[in-house]
Amino acid sequence: MPPSLLDPLLQTFPAAWPASNPLIVFGLLLAFGVLGGVLAARLRWLPSITGFMALGLLIGPSGLGLLSKEALQGSQILVEIALGLILFKLGATLNLQRALRNRRLVFTSLIEGLGTALAIGVLMGAIGAPLEVVLVAAAIAVSSSPAVLIHVADELRARGPVLQGAKALVAGNNLLSFLLFTLVLPVALRAGDVQWVTALALPAYQLVGAILIAVVVAWMAARIARLTRGHEAHFRFALVVGAVTLTMGLAEALQVSLLFAGLCLGMATRALQGRTRLARVEFGGGGDVFFVILFVFAGAKLNLAQAWEVLPLALTFVLVRTLAKVLAVYACSRWHGQPRPIALGSGLLLVPMAGMAIGLVQTTHQLIPDQAGQIAAIVLAAVAVFETIGPPITAFALRLVGAAPTTRPNLLS
Repeated sequence: MPPSLLDPLLQTFPAAWPASNPLIVFGLLLAFGVLGGVLAARLRWLPSITGFMALGLLIGPSGLGLLSKEALQGSQILVEIALGLILFKLGATLNLQRALRNRRLVFTSLIEGLGTALAIGVLMGAIGAPLEVVLVAAAIAVSSSPAVLIHVADELRARGPVLQGAKALVAGNNLLSFLLFTLVLPVALRAGDVQWVTALALPAYQLVGAILIAVVVAWMAARIARLTRGHEAHFRFALVVGAVTLTMGLAEALQVSLLFAGLCLGMATRALQGRTRLARVEFGGGGDVFFVILFVFAGAKLNLAQAWEVLPLALTFVLVRTLAKVLAVYACSRWHGQPRPIALGSGLLLVPMAGMAIGLVQTTHQLIPDQAGQIAAIVLAAVAVFETIGPPITAFALRLVGAAPTTRPNLLS
């Protein structure tokens, strides 16, 4: 065929291989995530989260490279929505007034959270980190992963008061982590030659702004939910997703913490829901989509080369944080008369660390970029370890405390 006839035909095709976009990333995350979940279900001892992350690592930049760093960065909104929904669900389980009246819960949460911050602060100080790095890393280390706990508990069909107590402690961890981060941020900002007025006003704005956004959106969602009737209850899931995405969007537009806003939205919705039971909306199969996206994305984002460079320090961080949380909860639980298996298992359920820690690291990058490098290197490498060991530890702990059956339910039947 003459070349002149080929030219019009070739012009109908893209000049180069098309760049990835969020829709392609969304499809790949779900397709490979489901594959990872099915493979994990074949191995009865392996949590599905591990399968999600393994397949994510396979298709990410550290694996086959089907998803580039740029493609993942451009699809960050998918993860923000997923994390927002998970934090909403966690916050909705927490009755703040009742929790504050529960002296045992408050005592355990404060001892464990402050003990973890102190232990990590001592570790960071021992390696010669500047004061601002010590304080920020200590605040971030207090956070725990609600996504791992909620998903593994749902997968194992775990139930009971120990699980509910663990969810309350995880919510308390994330609240305390953000509050500590807000308190130490002025010191870190001052180290970067920021004026005192700005150093004090910015954290306060982050805190109050996130709470106000959450309360306003929760009030609006509750008012709409009251218009639904019994046979229209299925609309409430869509309403929750809309409320979460609106909260995330407003938080991003007003430059306040997205994750803290999502957690506050859950708590505010529970407080304002009235008879709508909006905070108890079950995500069902739709919720699985967000869990799959979150953990496949987390696996794809793992940077093995970067983690390897700081692996000894990251492993020390993991060990110190794990011991601090487990020993503190164990001691408090035994003090309150809990049996040893429940005391140990309750502490192990707080070990995973992921979403809130990553969010606070990103906030650190935005506000104090000069100090963020050292914090990010250690914390993100530690998160990679926690995301790997967290699901099996959570499954073991749920069985140890008797909240889940000793054999995993057959999810393929």
